[in-house]
Amino acid sequence: MRYAQGGGLTDAGRATRERIRLQAVERFEGGQKNREIAAALRVSERSVERWRRAWRQRGKAGVLSKGSPGRPRLSDAQIARLERELERGPLVHGWVDQRWTLARIKTLIGHLFHVSYTVEGTWRLLRRHGWSWQQPARRAIERDDQAVEVWRKETWPLVRAPRRRATAGSSSRTKPASR
Repeated sequence: MRYAQGGGLTDAGRATRERIRLQAVERFEGGQKNREIAAALRVSERSVERWRRAWRQRGKAGVLSKGSPGRPRLSDAQIARLERELERGPLVHGWVDQRWTLARIKTLIGHLFHVSYTVEGTWRLLRRHGWSWQQPARRAIERDDQAVEVWRKETWPLVRAPRRRATAGSSSRTKPASR
């Protein structure tokens, strides 16, 4: 096989695959057999069969790339509007605090543009446009570092799960260590 199975290709990767399919079309027109084409292009015979069938049904257009399956669903104008709305802040849009969470941004996109994104898709959209999640610029005034340290040293060891034994235990009812 010349390329790995599955998606996740970049535009360059899709173009490379399309170039291989177009080379196969030239060989179809030259009358070559599927096995010869597969060997020459270093792809599977099944792929060549699939390409030949698409070529017979729709011509060269049948083997051309259909583009990225995950194209951005928002236009540049919509992205610009989203950025303006995010800059206005969550309070303007009805949330009680100043945090833009992914779930809130997802909801905002749905209200503004009637487009549904997943939380992960929202994160990818933000990353694609150079945005990132928000981190507070300073710690809360109410934070008591001394109380946090006491809790970490005294309470946390009591609450956390005990460590597993390094050796395997016994399920025997006669061994006292197994009770």
